[in-house]
Amino acid sequence: MSTVANNPVVGSIAARLERLPHSRWHVKVRVLIGAVTFFEAFDQLLAASALPVLMDEWNLSTGQATMAVTTGSIGMLFGALGAGWLGDRIGRVRTVALGVALTGLASLAVAASGNIEMFALFRFLQGLGIGGVVPVAATYINEIARSDNRGRFVLLYEMIFPAGLSAATLVAVWVIPHYGWRAMFLIGALPVLIAALLPRKVPESPRWLLAKGRTEEAEAVIAEIEREVEESTREPLPAPRAEIPDEKGAGRLADLFKGRYLRRTAVLSGLWFVAYYVNHGIATWLPSLYTDTFGLDLTTALTFSLISNATGLLGNFLMALFIDRIGRRPSLIAALTGASAALAVLAIVGASSGPQVAFFASCTTFCIFAINAGLYLYSPELYPTRNRAKGAAFGGLWNRLGVIIGPLVVGGIIAAGGSLRLVFAQLAVVAAAGALIAFFAVETKGKTLEELNS
Repeated sequence: MSTVANNPVVGSIAARLERLPHSRWHVKVRVLIGAVTFFEAFDQLLAASALPVLMDEWNLSTGQATMAVTTGSIGMLFGALGAGWLGDRIGRVRTVALGVALTGLASLAVAASGNIEMFALFRFLQGLGIGGVVPVAATYINEIARSDNRGRFVLLYEMIFPAGLSAATLVAVWVIPHYGWRAMFLIGALPVLIAALLPRKVPESPRWLLAKGRTEEAEAVIAEIEREVEESTREPLPAPRAEIPDEKGAGRLADLFKGRYLRRTAVLSGLWFVAYYVNHGIATWLPSLYTDTFGLDLTTALTFSLISNATGLLGNFLMALFIDRIGRRPSLIAALTGASAALAVLAIVGASSGPQVAFFASCTTFCIFAINAGLYLYSPELYPTRNRAKGAAFGGLWNRLGVIIGPLVVGGIIAAGGSLRLVFAQLAVVAAAGALIAFFAVETKGKTLEELNS
């Protein structure tokens, strides 16, 4: 049992957060954390946008091109593991700030790379930052949200991630043809400026402070938040609920694989792997497929990729609107089924033209981006405060495996001369397997984080 169990302050901190109406304070925090997430997403997709140019400039083989895009993902895998531990040990905000600083500095190094080996090395370092920031930032946003609208609150914030992906593609359409691929990575270094600002402007999670036994700090932070909220709404705060239960759990990594958490971790891991296997199996290779297979020019190829990212943003928005009404489990099942159906159509009718692939790829990203955002909401809900960042980051490990393996499999099929039918057929099967896994997901709609983990 947690060292804070049976402490009346536990219920009071959670209850005081639960009573807060939406205010300028919530907007401020989401904007600052959102700016971080935007640039992490922007940096994540830079290698895919630069890949067609790099293949010509450095005369890369398919294997080298695959290495160029997967080393960043390997870094994200290790980054997720390390950040989960750090997030639960030194705090959510400090961990995010460290990850952002690493991402930006590594982006500068990537821009200065003179060969594919240096490019891959610095993309690995950049991946360490990206992989660590996103799950811990999502954990923080979950911990300040109210249970009755947590889905909408978190997912509207999560829309910033696909917006960052779309921005990376949009900027690439103009920047790469005019200024080259290095300019994209110079833009990707801007998060360094945010890293210094974040700890001064965003308070640490009161739930985390309390779980670490820092009761006085937790009380001071929640009191300051209440003051800002009351000042912005110009109304007295409602009375807090008194019946929110205490959490259980000592905060050990092994706890993720015991009792009720074993099922949660297994289902979550499978969903993360499927979503990102499909997502990056498509996204990483689409620009090159458009140019090499269908003979489209670079600007058209990047524009088609931009359209896919834009439809993903719409899928994210619709998920935000409905996930608190219909629940996490039905939403994930529906989105995974939709992605599988779109990919199956491409596999059955054949990928015969760039516009045809762009249309059904956009249908797929509409569903997949919704799933990805939903999982960033769902993952932190499943674990107690002392293990929340580790639990969310462990899911991040499996999404990084999906990011690595998806492009490798697609690249392997293409390099071996396999048909595009086979590429899309295997992606459809993986998405269908994800829909089946989602049937075993625990529903978390409308419950406080403490109720889910008491």
